[in-house]
Amino acid sequence: MARAALDLGVRDLAELAKVAQATVSKLERGEELKERTVDAIQAALENAGVQFISENGGGAGVRLAKRSDDVQKQNE
Repeated sequence: MARAALDLGVRDLAELAKVAQATVSKLERGEELKERTVDAIQAALENAGVQFISENGGGAGVRLAKRSDDVQKQNE
């Protein structure tokens, strides 16, 4: 869901996280990965603008982070 929210392909996320494309695919299929690998993918998604929301009665999820005014101006 996080990758889709950022409009990233598997290849794009793999490059950002410095992992193999197959690793991203394994994660998305729910296969078990090393904790440091999951951390690298999560950090790449967070750096790209996703916030992970913890379980709070409504279930865990993701949302796009608010952009700062500086980032918004650069993208205009």
